[in-house]
Amino acid sequence: MFAAAAAGLLATLALLLARAVLGPTVFDRLLAANATGTVAVLLLAVFGFLTGRPDFLDLALVYAMLNVVGTIAVLKFFRYGSLAE
Repeated sequence: MFAAAAAGLLATLALLLARAVLGPTVFDRLLAANATGTVAVLLLAVFGFLTGRPDFLDLALVYAMLNVVGTIAVLKFFRYGSLAE
């Protein structure tokens, strides 16, 4: 069951990468990049479960926090033109 979930997540990742490359606006690309980070977190969790290594869940949580901070930083840069304000 988890192998099927991993295959579905990989298919979703391929579609998100296509949206990131072909997105008509920069915000579509940013949304695709954020969703790619979320799918990567899910893949880390599923892979950790499949291999029996629960320490991958810690890595997934750290990557999720970095994904949120990075998305907020990019949105702030697009709104103000600088990260200093």
